[in-house]
Amino acid sequence: MPLSILPESATPDTRRLITARALRALADGAVSVLLASYLSTIGFAPFEISVLVTATLLGSAALTLAVGLFGQGISRRAVLLGASALMLATGLGFFEVTAFWPLLVIAFAGTLNPSGGDVSVFLPTEQAVLADTIADRDRTAVFARYNIAGSVAAALGALASGVPEAVARARGLPIAAAQRTGFVLYAVVAVVVALLYGGFSPSIERVRTGRVAPLARSRSRVLKLSFLFSLDSLGGGFTVQTLLVLWLYRRFQLSGETAAAVFFAAGLLAAGSQLVAPKLAARIGLIQTMVYTHLPANALLVLAALMPTAPLAITFLLLRMCLSQMDVPARQSYVMAVVPPDERAAAASVTNVPRSLAAATTPLLAGIMLDHSSFGWPLVCGGVLKALYDVLLLVQFRAVLPPEETG
Repeated sequence: MPLSILPESATPDTRRLITARALRALADGAVSVLLASYLSTIGFAPFEISVLVTATLLGSAALTLAVGLFGQGISRRAVLLGASALMLATGLGFFEVTAFWPLLVIAFAGTLNPSGGDVSVFLPTEQAVLADTIADRDRTAVFARYNIAGSVAAALGALASGVPEAVARARGLPIAAAQRTGFVLYAVVAVVVALLYGGFSPSIERVRTGRVAPLARSRSRVLKLSFLFSLDSLGGGFTVQTLLVLWLYRRFQLSGETAAAVFFAAGLLAAGSQLVAPKLAARIGLIQTMVYTHLPANALLVLAALMPTAPLAITFLLLRMCLSQMDVPARQSYVMAVVPPDERAAAASVTNVPRSLAAATTPLLAGIMLDHSSFGWPLVCGGVLKALYDVLLLVQFRAVLPPEETG
């Protein structure tokens, strides 16, 4: 991402953080599309794949919760470096192991992300650091750029995920062996990201005076937000990217190369839409931006499930991506804005962990649905739950304004 498009209040730490986010997203985008195809190639059934997807989400949630509740005395740099080491081990583990039960352990304990977004242990710490490196007036704009960097990189990763299969077919090589190289690249990215985190300045750390209970002043507000975000993720778990790829394959026999191109386009559309989010939020407010863009996106998701042909289904999925991610920078900025600065890391953890836990419960249901029918029941369920979240969020929080809107 060119540094010139960052606001004037951005620091070198801001730039390092956004670069690290982009690199992680590149790796996540590749494996989120590659994972379903690879596991299917080596003989796993849809139910087994959904179990592994659930394990990755549950493991990330458990680790992030542990860091949020018990990691107050650990430096932010140490948390991010430790997460990078775990990412390295995860990539090498998926490269070496092909049996179901060992893979289940690695999926639970590791950092593999089956979603096009970010549900990993990196996220809460990165959000807290990012909010501390920028002025309030630029917060939403920087979170938008943080997410755009991730979306573009994830799109490129999704596109690249089809390369191993294409090369294997062209040269007559075993497809599974070629696809496993993607996990090596995932491990390499972990090393590069660790080097970026290691260069952070001391200013990213928050000095604590005595032992203070996390969220002592903002507990009620954060818990309400956490519940609502969990409802959103409960719906999102039905449609994580790996399961969307699986649905397109079972419903329309879409190849891995075609799926990679589709989700590359989806990622670019999501990234472009987030450029609009800060301007829209400045005009109508953060909460309104989150709700008024998310509701139509959920309607498009349900419509995609009803389409009889692959081109129509893909069209509605791509239209959805034009809107579905505009709420992300607004949501992240809003959470950081409505809690005290010294509670941002805890708030980020508490609002992200239940989201991960909720998202981890529904892929298993989606897998069962896809085992019994190729119809897009997971998309319908996900769209309805996410629309309910939008309505409840607007009702409960439209009067709770961030500092930049109180004037």
